[in-house]
Amino acid sequence: MSKTRLTIDGEKFLINGEPTYKGRTFQGKPVEGLLFNTRMVQAIFDDENADSIKQWAYPDTGTWDADRNVEEFIAALPTYYGKGIRAVTLNLQGGMPITGTEMVQPWVNSAFTPQGELKPKYLARLEKVLRACDEQGIAVMLGYYYFGQDENMADEAAIIRGVDNATDWLLDTGLENVMVEINNECDVPLYEHEILTPSRVHELVNRVKTRHRNGRRLLVAASTTNWPYREQAGVPLPERRGNGDPTTEEFLEKIGRTKVTDLLAACDFILFHGNGLDPDGIDKVIRSIKASSVFTDNPRPICINEDSTLVANMDAAFPHYVPWGYYDQGKNNYHDGFQSPPVNWGISTPEKTAFFNRVAEITGAAG
Repeated sequence: MSKTRLTIDGEKFLINGEPTYKGRTFQGKPVEGLLFNTRMVQAIFDDENADSIKQWAYPDTGTWDADRNVEEFIAALPTYYGKGIRAVTLNLQGGMPITGTEMVQPWVNSAFTPQGELKPKYLARLEKVLRACDEQGIAVMLGYYYFGQDENMADEAAIIRGVDNATDWLLDTGLENVMVEINNECDVPLYEHEILTPSRVHELVNRVKTRHRNGRRLLVAASTTNWPYREQAGVPLPERRGNGDPTTEEFLEKIGRTKVTDLLAACDFILFHGNGLDPDGIDKVIRSIKASSVFTDNPRPICINEDSTLVANMDAAFPHYVPWGYYDQGKNNYHDGFQSPPVNWGISTPEKTAFFNRVAEITGAAG
């Protein structure tokens, strides 16, 4: 039986039937029902490429150890909870493990075979982490696909098979602390399969909704960047998104400019990333989303589950009743960040300290 049951009531997240941070306000703004979170996608990381796996070696052993990574992450969960964190983001295909490598990813980090079947060793690590989070009172936003790794999937049928298999597996665990993020930033024009892009990913969102166990289904969304909202919000776009991506015009044309209406209509919660925005941009984008018909016709939680280490952006988001997600890339040095293996899952830097302490202050956590 799951100890941590995550549900949604209007714009609020609930755990075990009670709003998170029940009764809490901060600086005159409600905190009750928010879901402060941090991006920890490499907690279940491994690499099947014998050439690239050498990059992730722990400095004290000279080798990579996926089980050690899991155990050290689990050991840190009580600290995160004590600081007010109530959700972490994981992904079955991880995330960019080295800065600036979106375009070229030789490593193989995926819970899926090319045909969409699930890999037992990967699932064993995942289940261990999910159950540890459940015990701790922490929800999990579990992504299925990540650009650069989705190209290892054979075809669209394999993508669909993977969605069905992962969803059924999650339902079979009986855990109720997990919600699904179909893919990370579906509007980044690096996905190899059309069904993972803004024009069609709602098909997968709706597919997850059709699968039930004992009358229960999983909450589901797909995340976007903030780019689809910038024009409407009046936030300037840079010349390039960065890291060799197309120019702004090329990027917007490829993602269909702001064509995320079908996706947002399908999602149980609205999930976008704040990367590249300053506090003023965060303010404008959230105001724009909340003023749009996709929100006013169906008010739901809006959640940022990836941004930066810029605590000022969190301070700009929560007054609009939008929880914020910390993203700290790191340097593959077992010290900095949370996304560059080998990861030090402790609060080991000034940036981490500033984030966790601010969450504790906002949420009134004792830690």
